[in-house]
Amino acid sequence: MDFSISNNYLSNFHVALAHNHPSGDPTPSEADIKVTRDLIRAGQLLKIEVLDHVIIGRATPERPKDYASLRELGYFYQ
Repeated sequence: MDFSISNNYLSNFHVALAHNHPSGDPTPSEADIKVTRDLIRAGQLLKIEVLDHVIIGRATPERPKDYASLRELGYFYQ
């Protein structure tokens, strides 16, 4: 039996990360940014693409979105 997995097959794995901030402020912390970048690097080794890391919070008049996307904020790199 051949249990090998082709590189083409492995390149089709993706993951999206999400968590909430109970405070309601979806602004990413330094820890959120570090963990995201660590997971991106680990995913690259495993051929798993991290699509985004979204933090859920609450919208306010000053902050109309109830979430923050680390990809939209520019924390993702190639």
